[in-house]
Amino acid sequence: MSVTSHASGNVEVLVEGQTAELLGSDGPLAAAIPGFIPRAAQQQMAQAVADTFEHNGLLVVEAGTGTGKTYAYLVPALMSGKRVVVSTGTKNLQDQLFHRDLPRVSDALRVPLRTALLKGRSNYLCLYRLKRPPSVTGLRVDPARLRMVEEWSRSTTTGELSELGIFEADDPITPRVTSTTDNCLGAKCADFNECFVAKARRNAQAADLVVVNHHLLFADFVLKEEGFGQILSGSDAVVVDEAHQLPELATSFFGNRVSTRQLQDIARDTRAEADKSGDMPDLEVAATVLAQKTVLLEAAFAGVQNRMTLDAFADLPGAHDALDDVALALDGFYAELKPYEERNAELAACVERAADLVERIHLILQPAHPEFVRWVEPANRGGSLHATPIKVAEGFQRMLETYPGAWVFTSATLAAGDDFSLFVKQLGIERAKTLRVDSPFDFENQAKLYLPQGLPEPTDFHYADAVAEAAIPIIEASGGGAFVLCTSHRALQKIAEKLGARLRLPMFVQGQDSRGALLRAFAENGNAVLVGTSSFWEGVDVKGRALRVVIIDRLPFAAPGDPVFEARLDAIRRSGGNPFNDHQVPQAIMTLRQGVGRLIRDLDDRGLLMICDPRLRSKPYGRRMLSSLPKMPQLPDLESAQKWLRTL
Repeated sequence: MSVTSHASGNVEVLVEGQTAELLGSDGPLAAAIPGFIPRAAQQQMAQAVADTFEHNGLLVVEAGTGTGKTYAYLVPALMSGKRVVVSTGTKNLQDQLFHRDLPRVSDALRVPLRTALLKGRSNYLCLYRLKRPPSVTGLRVDPARLRMVEEWSRSTTTGELSELGIFEADDPITPRVTSTTDNCLGAKCADFNECFVAKARRNAQAADLVVVNHHLLFADFVLKEEGFGQILSGSDAVVVDEAHQLPELATSFFGNRVSTRQLQDIARDTRAEADKSGDMPDLEVAATVLAQKTVLLEAAFAGVQNRMTLDAFADLPGAHDALDDVALALDGFYAELKPYEERNAELAACVERAADLVERIHLILQPAHPEFVRWVEPANRGGSLHATPIKVAEGFQRMLETYPGAWVFTSATLAAGDDFSLFVKQLGIERAKTLRVDSPFDFENQAKLYLPQGLPEPTDFHYADAVAEAAIPIIEASGGGAFVLCTSHRALQKIAEKLGARLRLPMFVQGQDSRGALLRAFAENGNAVLVGTSSFWEGVDVKGRALRVVIIDRLPFAAPGDPVFEARLDAIRRSGGNPFNDHQVPQAIMTLRQGVGRLIRDLDDRGLLMICDPRLRSKPYGRRMLSSLPKMPQLPDLESAQKWLRTL
């Protein structure tokens, strides 16, 4: 392979070498996989990945939509002879990778490797919790559904709940039949030998290639620092797909968090064990006091709508005393609980959980540290307390040092134009080689861009109404098949309400059902309208005519006021940088490109992209954002856009 390195750290790969040939027209994939189309960009990426594996290097690859990046890293991974961990952004991507893409590539290459799929513990049945009576778990569910799970538990070999096909992420039965890091008894559990999580982890440790998700990747590292992580141990290379998610995830994993839910759970679980034993009245009282003090803290969260700093929260009526009282109650509860550590496995687990909560809450409530931001977030009846590092580069460097093999980071959006600096600086990997390969899709002929004129500034109170008015004639001309991507829930509600009143088309709105159910219904209908916010900007793959219009309400700048976001901007300002140009604009560009990437998903797709924000024309950064998008012809007016849509 021929490689030319530049001072910027970028790497230019000339497509030649064995790995590229495997993905060529005469290669095994073309011979074995129906519909396989050789792509120069895919071969270029694959050769760069192979070189990174060979030299234990760091590589950041932005691969445009349609590149076929999955094959581009699977081929060198399978041919490398190394133990490889592949991490994806979601469970759906994990399943697609493991059950579809990996077998195809493995069979085509005739590589007899051991592979394993490993998900988080909430995806696996917990035999111990399944046996626990409702009075102990405190969780009541539909008895008929519970009986169905019990019957299935006697035949399943994996314990993976997806086999049942009935579980969404927020299904109320999930906490009843699965474990969490908090309530798992580990090796002390009576069902440990049959534990599905333990079996899945053993399979992963024995495999040559393991497919995990980002949450597991970070959790394993955090546990490794505490002496328990095992999934990544012995790995020679790590491939991180959908890598644009890493900086935000690293922020949560490298910080501390305590929620009112955790406090109530440990109080309930301990009370249940104490009640069962019958000889721990002082412990029952301590658990009750903790639960009562937590109720008062939950009450302090009642008026909180969004994230806010811990200091601002403490100034709310009753919040300061509630925080102090919970911390004192937790200390007293732990002191009463600790002597019972040897009584049984359940109480031993409670002691471990309590010790962790005591440490975390005192770290969060201690005087502010300049490298951390302390904040709170409402959730359900209560909320959570956080201490989050402003910068994650140091923590991520420890992660790379712990697993010092090859690392490949890839996504469709890692750069702002050709500039990777935001992503690599956030993770502290400026030394990484970077590669950008363009999408093979013909945006010049497959897509058109329409920027409606005459809209007010996005700060205008009636802006969402104006967006809906501008969208209606476009959606009517297309006959549906439209995504309306909003940057806030307020905009979503106003736009959805106006579209629903004016359009005679099937409407699906985020919040009406689960994300997966809405997407299935939208794709199956073929002429529907779906209105969504952030969760629909990425990881959505609707091919064909069912999605022929993407409408974006405004440029996706992060909302001001978020304490973590504001702390990052302050840190950039203190170091002499420009927060807007150095962080906000590049981040908005990457997010915008994620949304735009929903439109063209296949070689035969055709569609219209409509971005409503007038700042694209009026501001210098707007023109910078436009230049970062795929090159597609811009239509001058509504009539031209309607005419194009009627050709679809």
